[in-house]
Amino acid sequence: MTEDRTPASIVTTEAGRTALRVFFRIAMAWDLAESDQSKLLGVGKVQVAAWRAGEVCSPLPKHVALRLSYIFGIYAALHTLLPIADRADAWIKKPNSSPLFDGGSALQRMLSGEIDDLRLVRAYLDAQVHS
Repeated sequence: MTEDRTPASIVTTEAGRTALRVFFRIAMAWDLAESDQSKLLGVGKVQVAAWRAGEVCSPLPKHVALRLSYIFGIYAALHTLLPIADRADAWIKKPNSSPLFDGGSALQRMLSGEIDDLRLVRAYLDAQVHS
């Protein structure tokens, strides 16, 4: 039996609505295209547009809640490591020499569409915060 690791606080409709508002603020800070937002959330562009318009009528799917959790952790870690907001927000698009990114950016890694890539970026940043 596998453990359900979905953040319980995001699976209610109201919590989902709040979490998505935060996500869209992060997406704006990171200057993400709609297609990038769709890939990060693991849903289609139509769904992202509906959520952006505030149309959250049921709890978020568990995979979306998990993705949001990783994205929030990435954002928080960046703002801890780089206290100047513009630098923190720009970091995800800058080339990175870490083997995890293979010369590409963290955003390129995150846009693979796999939840595990979000987890890996978050773990990388968390390790930097705690080193």
